[in-house]
Parts: sequence; structure tokens; C-alpha cells
Amino acid sequence: MILVTGGAGFIGANFVLDWLATQQEPVVNVDKLTYAGNVENLASVQGDARHVFVQADIGDSAVMDVLLARHQPRAVINFAAESHVDRSIHGPEDFIQTNVVGTFRLLEAVRGYWSGLQGNAKSDFRFLHVSTDEVYGTLSPSDPAFTEENNYEPNSPYSASKAASDHLVRAWHHTYGLPVLTTNCSNNYGPLHFPEKLIPLVIVNALAGKPLPVYGDGMQVRDWLYVRDHCSAIRRVLEAGKLGDTYNVGGWNEQANIDIVKTVCALLDELRPRADGKGYAEQITYVADRPGHDRRYAIDARKLERELGWKPAETFDTGIRKTVQWYLDHPQWVANVQSGAYRDWVQKQYTATAE
Repeated sequence: MILVTGGAGFIGANFVLDWLATQQEPVVNVDKLTYAGNVENLASVQGDARHVFVQADIGDSAVMDVLLARHQPRAVINFAAESHVDRSIHGPEDFIQTNVVGTFRLLEAVRGYWSGLQGNAKSDFRFLHVSTDEVYGTLSPSDPAFTEENNYEPNSPYSASKAASDHLVRAWHHTYGLPVLTTNCSNNYGPLHFPEKLIPLVIVNALAGKPLPVYGDGMQVRDWLYVRDHCSAIRRVLEAGKLGDTYNVGGWNEQANIDIVKTVCALLDELRPRADGKGYAEQITYVADRPGHDRRYAIDARKLERELGWKPAETFDTGIRKTVQWYLDHPQWVANVQSGAYRDWVQKQYTATAE
């Protein structure tokens, strides 16, 4: 049994679905179901006895204590986080509460549970914390990619809150001996991505005939990682990662934002042409840049390949085509996640307790 937090969000849900498709081991899936947590992401495993969903907050120590004691997981994988930079600029307190206070309380609940284990159950236990490359700050065009040895230099409330959570995880390992692993990933993309992030936003707005907003000059560079590659990396780190270590997970796909937008437009031109015969790129609109917008991120994932034999299976060309096709094939998911109808369904289906 493993316990996953934030498992109804974009990366967490993809991880749970991939885990249940490739492993026999059951999953307890804990998610607070904020705006970006969507149980519809988990519809394909509804009724699967190996999947236990609980709506709860990782900051609710009493609930987490009960869940850990009841299910006795051999590992906890922490995806739970507020993750949108723009939202962190407008409302940073939610990010401090979830990413810092929530991680602290989860660590304490897990430490209490782990301390009571015996023998192999204790020595084999793992706490894997999923984090971001944004904790390292920004790079110039000529800088080498981030390695695990880079200093932390976060520049947004979001990245600062994630950096703090990473430091807490490290401290709980060094101070209390908690057996932890940390992964820092680059920009994820793929199915089930809430349409506030760049790629799903472009797809959804393009199909709706709306402007495709591009910050500043659009030359901000990111390393793009297909979400299911990220999931396979996490499984590998959980299986064989060195205790206390950090592993950077990247796609080896540096792209400027404007090039991402144009690539998505070209795929939509091919797969779902506009009725008027014009290209979707006509909808591109440049908007005022985000405050403090980091210019470039890039991940050096050689440690993960060298030590654990992992590398991404998808190129950007293959991954982005799969992503665009998924959104074209799932218009009802898009409509529901935008309307908030899924939240009403959640209210009827789930309670907020661990009982």
C-alpha cells in the first residue's frame, strides 16, 4: 500500500492512474479538492478496489494520523501543493499554508507513524517529496542547466514556498532520520492539465476562438517534461533512490513559450482546422509580462540517468501531439473543469473526514 497526497491534481492523478495500470499495489489517494483537484481525473479507476480516495487536507494532522494508522502505507508520495505562479502573486498566503505549513504537518504525521514501525517496515519506508526546478531561480541564455548542486534562489511566492518545503524535508531527514527522497521537475505537460497553465490554456482558448495570451516577448524558456515520463521517474526514484538525495527530472526539451504556442497552433491547424480556414496563430496576443518573470529554466537530469537508469521516453514532438489529441478527444472534461460542475458532484459523493 502506498499513500499519495494531491492525487486528484494534474501530476498526482496521472501518477495514480499510471501506478494502478502498472502495479498491483493499492493506493490511498488524499486530496483536498481545491479548484485544481478534480475527481473526474480519476473516473477510470472508480470502483477499483485498489484505489481508496479520501477528501482531506494534508494540514489536518488528526485526519492524516488516522489514515496512516489505518492503511499502514510503505511509502508516502507528496504531490499536494499550490502550484500556479500567477495565483501566488495575487494570493501568496494560500501557498504558504499549503506548501509550507501543510508540508510541515504532513512530515510530522509521517514521522509519528514511521517512528512506530518495526523491523523491515521501518527500514523500507520512504517519504518522496515532489518539487520543482523553480526553486533554483532563473538562468541566463548561456548558463548551464540546473543540477542538484545549484543554490536555491526562488523568485516568486510559489517557488519560495516550494523551496521552504524542500528544506523542511531535508531537515526532517537530517534531524530525525526520516527516510526521504526529493525530486525537482521541469515544466510538466500532458493529459488532465487544468487549463490555467500555458499549453492547456492555449488549446482551450484556441478552440473557443479566444485570444492566446503570451507574456512579454514570449522568449521565456522552459524545459518541458511529458507528465507520464515524470511519473515513471518518480516510480524509479521511489524504488531505488538514495535516502536523503535529490533527483532532478527533466525532459531535455528547452523551448521558448512563443514556440510552444506556435507548435500547438500548428497541431490544431492540422487536427481541428478553423472553420474560416485561417490559422490559429492569428489569435496570439502579447500581454504585459508577469512581475518578476524568470527568464529561463533548464534541468540537467544526468544524475537520474547515471545512477538510476532513467530517461524520458517522449520527445517534445511526440508528447505535445499526444497532449493536443487528448484535449480534442475529451471536450466534456474541459467543459466540466471550467464550469465547476465537478465540484457539485464531489459534494454529493464525498465527505471531508477519514471515517
